[in-house]
Amino acid sequence: MTSPRVRDDLVGQHAYGAPQLDVPVRLNVNENPFAPSAALVETIAREVSNVARELNRYPDRDAVALRTALADYVTEESGGSVSVDNIWAANGSNEVMHHLLAAYGGPGRTLVTFVPTYSMYEEYCRETFTQFKTVPRDETFAVTIEAIDQAIALNPDIVVVCSPNNPTGTVLEPEVLNHLVSQFSGLIIVDEAYGEFRAPGTPSAVATYGGHSHVVVTRTMSKAFSCAGLRLGYAIAHPDVVAACKLVRLPYHLSAVSQAVARAALEHSQELLSQVDLLREERDQLAQWLLEHNYSVAPSGANFLLFGKFSDRHQIWQGLLDHGVLIRETGPEGWLRVSIGTPQENEIFRTALISVDK
Repeated sequence: MTSPRVRDDLVGQHAYGAPQLDVPVRLNVNENPFAPSAALVETIAREVSNVARELNRYPDRDAVALRTALADYVTEESGGSVSVDNIWAANGSNEVMHHLLAAYGGPGRTLVTFVPTYSMYEEYCRETFTQFKTVPRDETFAVTIEAIDQAIALNPDIVVVCSPNNPTGTVLEPEVLNHLVSQFSGLIIVDEAYGEFRAPGTPSAVATYGGHSHVVVTRTMSKAFSCAGLRLGYAIAHPDVVAACKLVRLPYHLSAVSQAVARAALEHSQELLSQVDLLREERDQLAQWLLEHNYSVAPSGANFLLFGKFSDRHQIWQGLLDHGVLIRETGPEGWLRVSIGTPQENEIFRTALISVDK
């Protein structure tokens, strides 16, 4: 008996994922290195206990209480005016993106983004049968106005810009985003997964373009909120976009437990954002150290640094791993990406890199 035949476009493909290795210092997937505080754990336990009493019932399929709490947080954090009708939440920003492409992409439609960037964009397109096209960033990994014009010339239906960009960390200049918004009438997705890590004073697209019907900003609670294990992402968008996402989501896509844990984390937003301040400081100090040791470093507004260049980056990656430090072998050839850890972890990384790259 022969096995069922997988879709032709999946033959030879590999599942997304970074190495998950049990090593002393894990700086490879841009996690927040600080575990939830005892106070946050207590709040989570209380909220989960409350919903556990009704797990025989389906959850609120529209997650109204959670979306309301997210709207309050985004309004305070970004300076924009956001209501529950502007928020869509799902299982990680990955599922949010999948909903957006399921609603606005599809056969005969095209998405354009700027490389190097997050590798999952191409997979979202594959899964929704959306054509995927790219335009290169410049030598500093920036998106220029000229690149925007090249993208628009490809006649896309969707344009995605990641800011701060993964894996480079670079932040989109306001005049470049303004050019895109003013010149392109299709769906614009601004991926701000690392938005809270931008330098103070750097505006969010929420504050600048929150009233535009064709601009969507995606966020996550995985990074700044130390909740990568929660899998909770959200979009800030026009109510019509939120309504379109409801059409393509699976029934009851957010569990009652996920909604409760996310609400609990939002109650502790000020505490969690204070850790972001420390991670910014550590990022800037590590970037300066790398520059002083003759490495190239991409300017980063995220919780990671892209640095290089190496004639054999895998050798450096393996050498660091041999010293108990796991970073990410990703991005352009010759470059490596390191997540910002605790001060102690960052010091271990420095010592290991000096030992490996003599």
